[in-house]
Amino acid sequence: MSRSPMIVRTVPALRRAVEDLRARKATIALVPTMGALHDGHVSLVRLAKRRAKRVIVSIFVNPTQFAPSEDFSSYPRTWKADVARLAAENVDAIWNPDVKIMYPDGFATRIVPEGPAIAGLEDRFRPHFFGGVATVVGKLFTQVRPDFAIFGEKDFQQLRVVTRMAGDLDLGVKVIGSRTVRERDGLAMSSRNVYLLPEERRAAPVLYRAMKESAKRLRAGDGFEAAMTGGAELITNAGFALDYFEARHAETLAPISSLKDGPVRILVAAKLGKTRLIDNIGV
Repeated sequence: MSRSPMIVRTVPALRRAVEDLRARKATIALVPTMGALHDGHVSLVRLAKRRAKRVIVSIFVNPTQFAPSEDFSSYPRTWKADVARLAAENVDAIWNPDVKIMYPDGFATRIVPEGPAIAGLEDRFRPHFFGGVATVVGKLFTQVRPDFAIFGEKDFQQLRVVTRMAGDLDLGVKVIGSRTVRERDGLAMSSRNVYLLPEERRAAPVLYRAMKESAKRLRAGDGFEAAMTGGAELITNAGFALDYFEARHAETLAPISSLKDGPVRILVAAKLGKTRLIDNIGV
């Protein structure tokens, strides 16, 4: 039987809630989200429940990771449906601060990540993004003080950035990546998929097919340039405007030219109509 999660909106109330949840030394897992929850988010919650006795989900649409030209004001917000989903999963608490709580007047401290944050992937097209992500996630970690934090692998560079930050700053949080959840046709689940027009939605799974084809060619021994060029052509021929389609070291995100250089991840970002999609797979 589902139960309504505690909804918390101020830092003092959050601290009290965390103290209550830690009764009998229970472990806590945090699932940071921006709401508009889908089955991919539910998979994160379920992984969190396997890792910890108590689960907190944050819902906060973070303005500092949006550029002025991006979709902060129109980003999907589905509060009632989100609460119902989390209640069905028996989440313990929802941390739902407003912008003034997270960034009060006079706020002047930001985290500026390097390493995987300046790998020349998302940062090349959204230079503001990882500073906003690192700052808000750093705040969430210090506010909730979880034992575990669960992030989806779909935002793979973000996962690497957050993992590096948590380690570098000794935040005491074990960051865990959860596999990407896909629609039946292979499209990675994303809150932004609702922006796709019907014909765009039909074309969108090409991203996944192109990555799989390039990965197959790499495993078969094809050269990196030929394998990646072929995948990129599949994507552009489907009507996407391609930002990047690259094979990188799966841990450092450094460029590589051979499977012998380490574990390999293919990462892609491309725009279809007005919707920008990202995805990745391991090779």
